Amino acid sequence: MKSIFKPIFISLLLSTAFVFIFSFRAPTFSVQRGQLSMELMMSTLGASHYQPLSVDDSLSAKVFKMYLPKLDYSKKIFTQKDIKELREFEYRIDNDINDHTHNFYNKANALYVQRIKQCENFYKEILATPFTFDVEESVVLDPDKIDYPVDENQLKEEWRKSLKYQVLARITDMIDAQEKAKEKKDTTFKSKSFEEMEKDAREKVRKSNEEFFKRVNQLSSLDRYNNLLYTISSIYDPHTEFFAPKEKKNFDIGMTGQLEGIGAQLQEKDGYIKVSNVVPGSASWRQGSLKAGDLILKVAQGANEPVDVVGMRLDDAVELIRGKKGTEVRLTVKKADESITTIPIVRDIVVLEETYAHSLILNNNKSKIGYIKLPGFYSDFDGKGGRRCAVDVRTELNKLKKENVQGVILDLRDNGGGSLQDAVEMAGLFIASGPIVQVKSRLYPAQVLKDNDSQVVYDGPLVVMVNQNSASASEILAAAIQDYKRGIVVGTNSTFGKGTVQRFINLDDYLLPAFDSLKPLGSLKVTFQKFYRINGGATQLRGVVPDVILPDPYTYIETGEKDLDYPMPWDEIKPAEYELWNKKIEYEKIKKASSLRVASNSSFTAVTKRALELKEVKEDLSLPLTLSKAIAEKKESKEKSKKFEDATSKEISGFEIVALQVEDALLKSDTLKGAKHKDLVKNLRKDFYLHETTNIINDLK
Repeated sequence: MKSIFKPIFISLLLSTAFVFIFSFRAPTFSVQRGQLSMELMMSTLGASHYQPLSVDDSLSAKVFKMYLPKLDYSKKIFTQKDIKELREFEYRIDNDINDHTHNFYNKANALYVQRIKQCENFYKEILATPFTFDVEESVVLDPDKIDYPVDENQLKEEWRKSLKYQVLARITDMIDAQEKAKEKKDTTFKSKSFEEMEKDAREKVRKSNEEFFKRVNQLSSLDRYNNLLYTISSIYDPHTEFFAPKEKKNFDIGMTGQLEGIGAQLQEKDGYIKVSNVVPGSASWRQGSLKAGDLILKVAQGANEPVDVVGMRLDDAVELIRGKKGTEVRLTVKKADESITTIPIVRDIVVLEETYAHSLILNNNKSKIGYIKLPGFYSDFDGKGGRRCAVDVRTELNKLKKENVQGVILDLRDNGGGSLQDAVEMAGLFIASGPIVQVKSRLYPAQVLKDNDSQVVYDGPLVVMVNQNSASASEILAAAIQDYKRGIVVGTNSTFGKGTVQRFINLDDYLLPAFDSLKPLGSLKVTFQKFYRINGGATQLRGVVPDVILPDPYTYIETGEKDLDYPMPWDEIKPAEYELWNKKIEYEKIKKASSLRVASNSSFTAVTKRALELKEVKEDLSLPLTLSKAIAEKKESKEKSKKFEDATSKEISGFEIVALQVEDALLKSDTLKGAKHKDLVKNLRKDFYLHETTNIINDLK
């Protein structure tokens, strides 16, 4: 990385840093380290980012818009008067960056500290008195649907409503638990009066807020300044990020996939802890409920009282979630549809066997179809003889050919990507030699990555399954199959739409030895390349649109790259030269046949209905603060969820799933492997998306 990066700008960068250090005027927040990080970060972005931005009024306005939610994500700290004062700096943050001044930060920080003290007094005063829940009122918690409070009186009123909602939510949970205990005739359960429940709930909310303000008050000026650096970097694109030293350490731990924890990669977004990826083979992956895009609201150690992590620093949240193998953590998460659920996960290390490609035989309508599940594009990155997914998929294809399958399904659902080279080689298993993907850097023409092996390992009917969480290398492979017209891509709407490549740059590497005492400064993850399909279009933003689109419960909810702030745009370059597959596919005929089956399938009908329900939930975010309405709404929501689950979790009649003959003896002799196989088969027999894909394979034959 240095050999590419350093010659471009390092001499200029070092001289800039040298001049800056000796002209440094200590800012009011006394973080020389933070300011130097700013200098090096901006120089790095200008020299290395694929699409660098001008440090001007436009950038300033974007930083202003994004930084305020970093400080006040719920709009319950600042007033409109505060925002008016801060708005004077909306187009002057670029001046601070260029002139090494800190006027905006100083003003924002001073107002923030002042308001935090005031809000801390609010919650203590409000929670000192019992709430009544028979008054007709409601609260809107979505910050995008509300404005900042007009003045301090309205600010306090918004805190009252928010705290009341928090207490009400706990009371309804207690009522649920009490009713379930009665149904089960659990004599060990101790019932409470409403007054006792209200007092208990209020005390839990008090402790939760006490912890929140404790964390906030522990943040240093440098922490808040680093938040500004993170905001500025994220303006360039969603995957370009400044990492403070401790946050980079947590990122590295998460990327190894060997952490004794839940096996999910997390990031901070607008005050929330967001799941960016679930590691294949991890405890979260095996549990199955946690998905990329989920927002973690609370973390509980087993049955203990959950800790609210909204507004918490990422590294502090990671510490709560991380833990020893065998212990349970319960995550309260908000899904993309705004529904809130608790997910219990028993911490464990990644089970490597479950991260690898594996195959099964699917029997539908007397057809024998091969199925390959690929959780991720793993590779031997360290050159130590580890497994590579392209080699493993080749092996699985050869095994399926010996079984005389009449078609192959390659399942890339929830596959977040990985090795680019393996994606190229894997596409080559299904076509003769030719280009697979184009990779373009900022200063150089596009490089065409080709499959140079003329052998076609499998030439029969092929379907690639994707969903909105299929990203990066998954999109490259699906796009190549689609562009060559080699097979059918089946999925729900488009794939994730991440068509960019990042690398890490340690800012310490570019600091003069005289200033080693200021280390560590932090690291920068920078977008420096883009992917393009062989047809010339980018996978960025648009992803890969399936040839056959199946109903999706999240149809009306923005997901993927397009839902992120300031994504890089879609564009196109010159197509590569390639020859289409030599067997014609009747796409329209296949789409029409699938559409007719889907229309008469009760599970897909339930999905379509659920999509409309979730759209209504998304659009109406006014929450009642009366007990009777809250209980009624919760009951209605649970009933709808139960109906959807019942309609979409039935085993499909006549859908047989068996192991390959070569593996049958091993599964019978190894009790653990045999039990896992039975669980896998049981889940797949309920997978109506997979069942419809076997029908598509039959049409393709």
